[in-house]
Amino acid sequence: MNKTKVLELFRKLLNSVTIKTSKKSKITASILTSILLLVVVFFNDSFMIDKSPSRWLLLSVAMVLPLVIGLITAFEIEFKNPKLRKFLYVALFFLMPVLSITMTECLNGIWVYDMTYLGFLGNYALMLLFYFFFFAITGSLKVAIISVTPVVCGLGIAHAYLMNFRGTPFIPMDFLGITTAINVGSTYDYSPPNIVIIAALLFVLIIVIAFKIKMPKFSLITRIITRSLAGIIFAVLMGLFYFTPVLSNAGINPDFWNQSRGYKNYGFVYNFFCNTKYLYMSEPSGYNPKDVSDYISRKVENQQPDSNTKEKTPNIICIMNESLSDLKVLGDFETNEDYMPFIHSLKKNTVKGNLYVPVIGAGTSNTEFEFLTGHSTAFLPSGSNAFMLYVKNPIASLVSTLEAQNYSSLAFHPYYASGWNRVEVYKFMGFNGFKSLENLIDISIMDDYIQNSSNPDYLQNLIAQNYPDRNNMLIRQYVSDDYDFDVLIKDFENRDNSKPYFAFNVTMQNHGGYTTTASNFVQDISIPSATEEYTKALNYLSLVKQSDSAFKKLINYFKKVKEPTVICMFGDHQPSVETKFIAEVMGVKDLSGLTTEQEQSRHITPFIIWANYDIKEEQIDKLSVNYLSSYVLKTAGVKLPKYNQYLLNLSKTIPVIDTVGYIDSDNNYYKWSGNSKYTDTIKEYEQIQYNNIFDYENNDTDTFFINGYSVKTIAEDIEKSEENENTDKENNND
Repeated sequence: MNKTKVLELFRKLLNSVTIKTSKKSKITASILTSILLLVVVFFNDSFMIDKSPSRWLLLSVAMVLPLVIGLITAFEIEFKNPKLRKFLYVALFFLMPVLSITMTECLNGIWVYDMTYLGFLGNYALMLLFYFFFFAITGSLKVAIISVTPVVCGLGIAHAYLMNFRGTPFIPMDFLGITTAINVGSTYDYSPPNIVIIAALLFVLIIVIAFKIKMPKFSLITRIITRSLAGIIFAVLMGLFYFTPVLSNAGINPDFWNQSRGYKNYGFVYNFFCNTKYLYMSEPSGYNPKDVSDYISRKVENQQPDSNTKEKTPNIICIMNESLSDLKVLGDFETNEDYMPFIHSLKKNTVKGNLYVPVIGAGTSNTEFEFLTGHSTAFLPSGSNAFMLYVKNPIASLVSTLEAQNYSSLAFHPYYASGWNRVEVYKFMGFNGFKSLENLIDISIMDDYIQNSSNPDYLQNLIAQNYPDRNNMLIRQYVSDDYDFDVLIKDFENRDNSKPYFAFNVTMQNHGGYTTTASNFVQDISIPSATEEYTKALNYLSLVKQSDSAFKKLINYFKKVKEPTVICMFGDHQPSVETKFIAEVMGVKDLSGLTTEQEQSRHITPFIIWANYDIKEEQIDKLSVNYLSSYVLKTAGVKLPKYNQYLLNLSKTIPVIDTVGYIDSDNNYYKWSGNSKYTDTIKEYEQIQYNNIFDYENNDTDTFFINGYSVKTIAEDIEKSEENENTDKENNND
């Protein structure tokens, strides 16, 4: 094609285009552009705080986008050629998902050009499918865009903040933890990072484009065919995904064992959507409830631990300490002083070691579930939460084992009782009582704090005014471990002396939000070896030091107690501190390409089992949390159900089973993606667990309970408790 023909074609194209505007559209464009530019200028620190070379480019993009939005708002381009209008309409249908992906992946912390080809195609196909759904219903591309974009943008923003707060992705199950999220939400900094600002601008751009779209005139038959075809494609692919293994067998799955890596490599929309398939718990392959007792009998000879040498059955106190961990398990680093001096020094009458937990940075209740039940969340759908989804009936646990031996039982958590559905879960586990923040203070004080301030000093002043004798109650805005343990001691002193005492305590002091400053908290740990100032890590380690001091006080108290007492404390997960700090300590560039052993190291917290009488000292290098309560029972010398005996035997062969994989006694690391010589053994464990959690009608009572206790016993206790509560309410009303 010569130059003359090219010029002629270009001239014809120009002649077919009409650019329209109006005074109203110009005013609207001016106002919108001004507002968006002011927002960018107001939050320019969000770009400057990022020390990467791209910060200037990102700021430039953020300054240009309002101008582009203003131009599109002010002017309207109309094509006279009907064929060209139809072509451009169809082109927009297939191009707009790319802009939407750019928006969502911006919120995912990556850019479209950084995605893998498969990741881009997966996200593109999903966005297009969502467009197809709304187009099939309404016949309008405009409605499809306006319907889909706010949803994916809202989910993407939630993902961006969750990654910033806890270091793990936003998954569908997080909706079930919304109450807990609201309770702790006021403790975080919601200043929008640069990716949120750019994504918000892209969102406005997409919506403005959508409102500018005018549908050309298509024939009736064309509209019927295209809408029907879009609906059929959507229905067929959704059916294949949710109700058949076809797409999952083809690799259409989330990255089950490393969700962060999956979100980075394959995009937010793709991974979030794929996770929705696995919220339902299916029966394990080959499951038969009659096999449970056979699996147990092959591993258990029904030999109980040696009888306790003390005249009285020991009291048992178990403490799951929020975010307690020794980060040196990731790699060595220098600090100005030991941040866990007492825990490190404990040797006499102590069993301690490295505990492998199922979660990182958040998901406290999954560790809690594993400890209390002896089950592994590795056998539950990836990203699910056991407390929120699966504890819907009475269930055998550490609580039922001890109550069957006449123990009293207290659950204590110094925060809102509603978190992680604990009220219902503790009821189904059989706890006699549950003490929470509502039992410690007038809860309206917390309401005042949440509604009127995000400064912990404000809450501290409210506490001081109402409870002047509680100087040690708070560190930052959470109940301190020091005060938490004071509450435990007081409850122990007021116990029913006719029964051995059991308490399970979930602490709160070290919860995330490590950038929060407060007059009642001093950062006294520094890291001279660090290449930069890691505020979150320094504050976190300083909090750990406070936990260590509080634990020392607790142990010193029970050293003087004459009654035999066993205390177990462990961390629920590692904290969500700077990923650059974690990478630096581990000696890696980033956290997306870790080896299996490195991945497992991120799941390690410490555990301590201490007694105020003579027990055999032991250092255990590797143990997963599903075994820990069995070790506590063994150490205390009380009677164990067959299931706990089974777990103790299993731990000798496979001491670690968690969401990453498993580790055998010869220190071999395995991922869940492949088979091994332990595959059949692990499948048996999964089926035994399924019987206790899900098969309520066929629950193997003899395996999970002792001394005639059963799920029916718990159910009857619940019924009596509810009747008493109703009677109390009626009496109060009278």
